[in-house]
Amino acid sequence: MKLIKWFLAILVALVLVVTLYLTVFFDPNDFKPEIVNAVKKQTGRELVISDDLSWTFFPTIGINLGGISLSNPEGFTPKSMVEVNKAIAEVALMPLLSKEIEIAQVSLDGAKINLVTRKNGSSSLDGLTGDSDGKSSPSTETASKTQPASIEVGGVSITNTQINMIDEAKGLTQTFTLDSFTLGAFSLDKFAPIAYEFTASLAEMKVSSKGEGEVKLSRDFNQLVIDKFNIDTVIEGDSIPNKKVITTISLNTQIALDKKQLSADIVKLSAADMSASGQLALNYGAKVPQIDADFQVGDIDLDALMPTTETSEGTAKTAQTTTAKASEPDLSALKSLDMKLKLAVKSIKVANLSTQNWLLDLGIKGGVVDLKQLTADLYQGKLLVNAQVDARQGVASYQFDKQVTGVQVRPLLQDLAEVDLLAGTANINIKGKGKSLIPEQLKKNLLANGRFDITDGALYGVNIPQMIRSAQAKLKGDLSAETKEERKTDFSSLTGNFSVEDGIATNPDLAMSSPLLRLAGKGNANILTETLDYKLTTSLVNSLKGQGGSEKDALVGIDIPLAITGTFQKPEYALDTQALLNNQLKEETDKAKEKLKDSLLKKLGGF
Repeated sequence: MKLIKWFLAILVALVLVVTLYLTVFFDPNDFKPEIVNAVKKQTGRELVISDDLSWTFFPTIGINLGGISLSNPEGFTPKSMVEVNKAIAEVALMPLLSKEIEIAQVSLDGAKINLVTRKNGSSSLDGLTGDSDGKSSPSTETASKTQPASIEVGGVSITNTQINMIDEAKGLTQTFTLDSFTLGAFSLDKFAPIAYEFTASLAEMKVSSKGEGEVKLSRDFNQLVIDKFNIDTVIEGDSIPNKKVITTISLNTQIALDKKQLSADIVKLSAADMSASGQLALNYGAKVPQIDADFQVGDIDLDALMPTTETSEGTAKTAQTTTAKASEPDLSALKSLDMKLKLAVKSIKVANLSTQNWLLDLGIKGGVVDLKQLTADLYQGKLLVNAQVDARQGVASYQFDKQVTGVQVRPLLQDLAEVDLLAGTANINIKGKGKSLIPEQLKKNLLANGRFDITDGALYGVNIPQMIRSAQAKLKGDLSAETKEERKTDFSSLTGNFSVEDGIATNPDLAMSSPLLRLAGKGNANILTETLDYKLTTSLVNSLKGQGGSEKDALVGIDIPLAITGTFQKPEYALDTQALLNNQLKEETDKAKEKLKDSLLKKLGGF
């Protein structure tokens, strides 16, 4: 027992002697010139320590720093690269004897960092890099294998830290300000509170963010856990939808530092009236980081996020500018991605088009985007798509297979293009491929073929039976025929095959059937100019009675030419009355010949 008392007494005395020596005979300010000269020799920069350095002792040993600045290279503005108002670091003395690190306090206040990039490409960071041969010294390797028995941190506080990113070539300054960062009492294998507040003034927006949660580091330094981390962010700017977006995220994260793997459980993610949740896994130790994501998203209204155009003239100017500057999108970043994404979305509204129950399975690897499957509910029907985009070349290529089943065409066209042209239940299959993602080039280079089958529908904007009745009346000399009936032609089926090449969709076998008439023919639709050119033939299979016709129609069985021209927005329908007259005269002539033949045969006694 006496031995222990003596040992403690000697230890305390030793500490007192060291403290007395350091305070009386060892002044840290004596080393200022050596520190300044060493920095000057190593970096060519000026280090200024304007405030006196001071020690702190038992039960903690530490140093207080203040008034520190490190200059930028000569000729840079501003002159200082780093300025620090005050820095304090204190470590508990006794635990160091047993390889235990107990940091009583770490605080940094009023730091300012100016990172400048000049017009010639030189930077504030030039000359600050150390030995880059990639070899570790024996002492470094040894140190990396040595771990302290424990770490205790009383608290960390960083306040009023500002980073200015100055680009002289662009005349642009972006400012990042860490208003506060705090870490509470921290020790290994125990959760510690963590919080921050951050603001940024960027080129076209301002960002403010704050967050808080808990952090835990395993005793073997291999596992980092961030739990109950809640982040609130506000983004403002003229280019932001509605000039302001508020986002909230709540997540739990685990990082395997030894395996370089991260997994995150995103409990809640909300932004611009959209909400989501999901899981994210990241392997950042691989040569190409591997990402695996699975998200569930609520309702998405993309129309609400689109900037509104003030005038049609402004829209036209924007379109002209966009066309003039059109270039292939840079997809080179896809080569450095290895990602799998599964996405379920409750509903999506875009361009006034409403869809529900989206399921997406997407993969990206080596510059190839593979849409394995995309399904959605679309106007009482189903959409099924699989596609692939190959971005390994400068001009991307693509291929796709799309199926639409049971879709109601009329509300789809009305919402998508404000066109009231066609109604019915549609089944459409189309396969295609092409190159270029520039909209105009995409239309020109698209090669596709498919088939459509529409049942129980109607053509809007034209009443073919009424047109025939009106033409028939005029041929008989009645020029007062009126067109008061609804401009709609009902049909039981409308079918056809089509192909797309050089921006033109060709339909060689359009066929329409109804209880009253049959329609057949061919034509094309120019996707580039959005114009129509169809030559069709319609024939009555029943009387026009009910459409203003007689009990028995003279036109039954006669081919009646019909042309469809105009644009997608305003198609134009016209009967070829001259051809109709010729066909009718031919029909009547044939009937007259037959009648005359029958009369002659009777007169000749049946020969």
